[in-house]
Amino acid sequence: MTAAVTTPFDFAAYLEAARLQVEAALDASLGPERPESLREAMRYSLLAGGKRLRPILCLAACELAGGQAELALPTAVALEMVHTMSLIHDDLPAMDNDDLRRGRPTNHKVYGDAKAILAGDALLTRAFEMVALRSPGVPAERLLAVSGELSLASGAPGLVGGQVVDLECEGKSVDLETLEYIHLHKTGALLRACVLCGALIGGASEALLEALKVYARGIGLAFQIIDDILDVTASSDVLGKTAGKDLTADKTTYPKLLGLDESRRRADELVQQAKAALAPWSDKAAPLLALADYITGRDR
Repeated sequence: MTAAVTTPFDFAAYLEAARLQVEAALDASLGPERPESLREAMRYSLLAGGKRLRPILCLAACELAGGQAELALPTAVALEMVHTMSLIHDDLPAMDNDDLRRGRPTNHKVYGDAKAILAGDALLTRAFEMVALRSPGVPAERLLAVSGELSLASGAPGLVGGQVVDLECEGKSVDLETLEYIHLHKTGALLRACVLCGALIGGASEALLEALKVYARGIGLAFQIIDDILDVTASSDVLGKTAGKDLTADKTTYPKLLGLDESRRRADELVQQAKAALAPWSDKAAPLLALADYITGRDR
């Protein structure tokens, strides 16, 4: 009897195929909006490239739960819209005051502060339209649960609340507990929503949802720790945004509190915890396990 041959998971091919699928869906998500200038501002940031990790996490979680990725695609687009909104608003002079994002001028530098704010607002509201009105084939109760997760992640309990605490802590001495709160809300909340929304659309069991919450917490915090490290170690050309902004704004970061080596060790530990939570699903979780490693691999 011949032993079965297991084909290794080709993460690079998976990532590229999923990215192209997401890019096409993003491009199709904004029709002939009026006024045209608003549409241009929305598209400028939404289609600016990037790794598209958030929508890909959504698609991968849906498939792990037993669903078809195509059913989760509108929600994946919605999540990227919320993320893009947060970037547009974070870059504003009243917030982080940045001139560079994804290797080109930030939205407000091109379209002005007022239109950048409105473009972000329009993307946020379009995100909920994508879930509620552009998700054929998904049961209404699942879309209701997804809307709830998206609302929590994008509002005061999530990234908005995290941004407020982040701004309030600039120039102040911050302990590790507060820094973790900022990271888990400003960055981690949306990553958690990406994973849970995809799983909900796929009809995940309670056991899988609980495991994915552990997974999402681990990768969410690790993701921001790596961002903190890269702000210190990488150039603006590599980052696609202004390097050293945390130092300039006198923000507390993991490297500032723990040092670079301990920060890397902590990120690695969190990723291992995230992967361990999905161990019972073994090969079926291969995309999510590879995405966890990819997050910390950005620092290598």
